[in-house]
Amino acid sequence: MSPPARPLVGIVVPVHDEADVLATFHSRLDAALAGADFDWRVLYVDDGSRDASWSIVRGIAGRDPRARGVRLTRNFGKDLALTCGLELVEGDAVVPIDADLQDPPELIPALVARWREGDVALVDAVRRSRAGEGWFRRLTAHAFYRVMGRLSQVPVRADLGDFRLLDRRAVEAFRRLPERTRFVKGLFAWIGMARAEIAYDRAPRAAGRSSWSYWRLWNFALDGLLSHSSVPLRVWTYGGAAIALAALAFALYRIVRTLVWGVDVPGYASIMVAILFIGGVQILSIGVLGEYIGRIYEEVKRRPLYLVDETAGGEAPGDAPAPGGPHAPQPSTRR
Repeated sequence: MSPPARPLVGIVVPVHDEADVLATFHSRLDAALAGADFDWRVLYVDDGSRDASWSIVRGIAGRDPRARGVRLTRNFGKDLALTCGLELVEGDAVVPIDADLQDPPELIPALVARWREGDVALVDAVRRSRAGEGWFRRLTAHAFYRVMGRLSQVPVRADLGDFRLLDRRAVEAFRRLPERTRFVKGLFAWIGMARAEIAYDRAPRAAGRSSWSYWRLWNFALDGLLSHSSVPLRVWTYGGAAIALAALAFALYRIVRTLVWGVDVPGYASIMVAILFIGGVQILSIGVLGEYIGRIYEEVKRRPLYLVDETAGGEAPGDAPAPGGPHAPQPSTRR
C-alpha cells in the first residue's frame, strides 16, 4: 500500500515531569517540520506529571491547532502512555518520540521520506551513539538488548528505542495486541512487517533529570524479558534436571564406596552446603514461576490499560469510538 501524495503524520509524545523542556521541544518540532511536504499533528500524553507539564501542554494546544493533549488519571508508566497515544492518534503514519530532545525532531522528515518510498511499514531510528549517558548505563543497556536478542522468540533490535515511524498498518496491528504487562519495544518487533533503518546520534537531555532510576530500569528489563520469553522457565527445568542427575550420581557413588570401603562419618559442613544450595535453587525457581503467574493474574483481571482524566485541544478522544480492541478504555471527555 503506497503512502498518499500528502500524508498526515501523527506524532505521539509521552510526557512525565517534562515542564523544563516541553516548550523548547514544541518549538523545535515546529521548526523541524516547517515547510514539510506532509501534514502533521502532535498528541501529548501526560502520564501523571507532578510538575507544570499539563499546564504547558494545555497552553501549547490552545495556541497551536495541530497540537492536542491527553492527561491520564495517574502515572501508568511510559509504555502505557505510549499505548494510549498510539490508540488515540490520527495519521497515515505515526512517530513516537520523547519530549526530552534526546531524539531529534529534525530526523522526522528523513523517517517520513524513507517510508514514502513505499517498500516498508516501519522505519526504525537506530542509535549510533548515546551521548549524556554514563558508561555503566550504556554497558547495561548493551547487555540487556544482547540478552533479549538471544532469549526472545522474536529478537529485539539493539540500540533501538521507541523513536521510529509506523505506518497505519503497523499501528492497527499494534492496537490488536491485548496484553497488560507491556514491553512496547518487543511488541514493535513482534508485529514484524518490512522495515528500514536510519542511524542517528542521540543527544543528552536538553533539561531536567530522567525519572528512570536503575531500580526502574531493572524492573523494566525484567518485564521485557518475562513478557517475550519463556526461556527462564526452561532454564530452571533443565537446571533442576541437572541437579537431580548429579544427586543420583552422587548417591550411586556413596553406595558403591560404602559397599567397598565401609561406612565413614559424613561431614556436617558438606551436608549444610548441599541443603542450602538445593533450597536456594528451589526458592529461586519458585520466584521465577511466581513472576509468570503474577503476569497471568494481571491479564485475567482485564482492567483497562489506562484512564483518561482530561483532554486539551481538538476533539476529545471520547467523541469517537476508542480503538484498540478488547483492552481499549472509555476515556473521559472532560476538558
